[in-house]
Amino acid sequence: MRAARLGIFLLRRIVKTPPTKQAVSTWPAAALVVSNMIGTGVFMSLGWQVAGFTRPDGTSLLTGSVFPIIMLWIVGGVLALCGALCYAELATALPRSGGEYNFLSRIYHPMVGFCTGLCSASIGFAAPIAASTLVFGDYFCRAFPSFAHIVPNNTVHALAFVLATVVTLCHLRSLRFTGLFQTITTATTVLLIVTFVIFGFSNTPAQSITFAPHAADWNLPVLGSFGASLIWVMYSYSGWNAASYIVEEVRNPAKALPRALILGTVFVMALYVAVNGVFLYTTPLGQLAGQPEVAHLAGRSIFGPLGARISSGLICVGLIANVSAMMWVGSRVSEAIGATYPVLGLLGRTSKTRVPYVSLIYQYAVIFVLLFFDPKNIVNYVESVLIFWSLLAVVGVIVLRVREPNLPRPYRTWGYPVTPIIFAIISIFCLVQSYQQHRMETLIGAATVLIGIPIYLWASRNVPVEQLRGETLPESSM
Repeated sequence: MRAARLGIFLLRRIVKTPPTKQAVSTWPAAALVVSNMIGTGVFMSLGWQVAGFTRPDGTSLLTGSVFPIIMLWIVGGVLALCGALCYAELATALPRSGGEYNFLSRIYHPMVGFCTGLCSASIGFAAPIAASTLVFGDYFCRAFPSFAHIVPNNTVHALAFVLATVVTLCHLRSLRFTGLFQTITTATTVLLIVTFVIFGFSNTPAQSITFAPHAADWNLPVLGSFGASLIWVMYSYSGWNAASYIVEEVRNPAKALPRALILGTVFVMALYVAVNGVFLYTTPLGQLAGQPEVAHLAGRSIFGPLGARISSGLICVGLIANVSAMMWVGSRVSEAIGATYPVLGLLGRTSKTRVPYVSLIYQYAVIFVLLFFDPKNIVNYVESVLIFWSLLAVVGVIVLRVREPNLPRPYRTWGYPVTPIIFAIISIFCLVQSYQQHRMETLIGAATVLIGIPIYLWASRNVPVEQLRGETLPESSM
């Protein structure tokens, strides 16, 4: 009993929040978008992209120009930007936290929203967080080899556990502290990446490549290798929709949210092109092909013998911001579900000024369990499902325009209807490629969605349809 009381006392001391829930301004929201995207993908996927443009006999499809690879990152950035423009309209027209859970419940049917919310609340965020914490542990040991044997055979897992614990405690503290923590870690990550890029282009001999396109390069996008490589790029860009999950925590969301989504996405697009440009500029293609440790190789080329350790430290800082951003977003989906469905109301419990401490603790527990498995396999089979949910949400912009033309829209998607159509076409292309490359994982991911149907039928009993659709709040939330 004394231990339980002590735990409750400490939790109450940690969970301190400012007097208003809307404590997040434009820049912390933009930092959330940036840090949600900058994770392991950008530092590891280039090697697989280069390998994808290699013929079976070992020769490269790239004719001295790396423009097709840069074009991959531009295409991925355009897709993310199209999605951000569409989500800005949805989030300001349907201003509730939860992202796709909120959008799809209102646009299509509450069961559709519940299935996507359940996917996000279970492993949609927890699996990538677990993967990022484990990668953090691995790179921390490489940056600081003296720590590698502190816990025999389990140092990586111990460091992953420590990171997940510390970040969770930071988020339990307060919304304002969460925003400050997110902004500082993201700003540090960006500063280090920009420094990495400047040193790479200014102090390293260039490889015998060109960034200008050759005539044959325009034929490569129709090849399967381009589509397969685009999957890696889209994984790196995932997170562009992060700010839409915390709409109710943003001050003046009608103006701040579109700015955060659009500015964050454009900034990361430019950063990704620059980072991959410096990787290609400093390191031979033959060394990059098939290698996941691209940042190590480029770091050695740029900074010398200590380059690998420097690049490992850079990745560690980026992963702290990435883990924090996903924890922030993922817990808000669970909170939104708990606020809507009374039988799951425990997930919606918050502190006096609405910090969702139960959802944060639940998410932390799921992450802890996943640390004992290989979360990368889980990410493989949920990735196509997450792309599908985003596709439905963006198409929902068109659906709402037709069905509810008089719905107040503080922000209207720039370039409509071309913008959502572009997103839909590229997303469908990615889904087809994902099915061809990872057929079993895609089918398993689709099957997991169906698990949400019986749970929804049980949880939605005696709940008003207006509440399920997000048009009204339960009395306890008012």
